[in-house]
Amino acid sequence: MSGITPEQALAALAKAELLHSAERIERALDRLGEAIARELERRDPLVLVVMNGALVAAAGLLARLRFPLRVGYLHATRYRGGTRGGAIDWIAPPRPDVSGQTVLVVDDIFDEGDTLKAIVDELRRLGATAVYSAVLADKRHDRKAPDATVDFVGLEVPDRYVFGYGMDYHDYWRNLPAIYAVGG
Repeated sequence: MSGITPEQALAALAKAELLHSAERIERALDRLGEAIARELERRDPLVLVVMNGALVAAAGLLARLRFPLRVGYLHATRYRGGTRGGAIDWIAPPRPDVSGQTVLVVDDIFDEGDTLKAIVDELRRLGATAVYSAVLADKRHDRKAPDATVDFVGLEVPDRYVFGYGMDYHDYWRNLPAIYAVGG
C-alpha cells in the first residue's frame, strides 16, 4: 500500500516538471535498441527485466530488439515505495537460470548504482558468462557507487526525484508516458 492517496498523487503530478516527453523517450529507446543490437544480436541473450520499475521501459525496448532473445525477470529493490534506498531486498531471484548465459539486465534508472551493481554481481555469482546492463535514465550526480557502471543509457535526468515511464512516485505514476520531476 502506498504512503499517499490518489489525490496526493494527482496533486504531485499537477506541480511536476516535464523532463522528457513521450516522443523524446521513444527516440531514446530507438537509440538504445540500435546500440544493444550492435553488441548482442549474435549472442543469444537472456534479457532480465528488473521489476517493477523497468517493466514499461523494457516493453518499449524489447519491441525494438529484432533478433532472437529470451526474456525473464528479477525483483530486487532498495526503495520499497520510498524515496531513500536501504539494503537490497531480493523479492524474486533471477528467472530463468542464468548459468552459462549472456545476460542483459534492463532497469529503469541508474541513480547511485548500488542496486544495479548488486544485481550484476549476483548474476555473475550465479554463473552468467557475460552481463550487460541497460537503463532508460541515468541520474546526473557524483554519488555513484564505486565500480557501478551501466553499458547502455537512454536519457539523462537531473539529480531530482523523477517519476513516470516505469519510475514511481510513492508507488503511483509508473504508467505515465513521459518522465517528470517532483515540483517545488
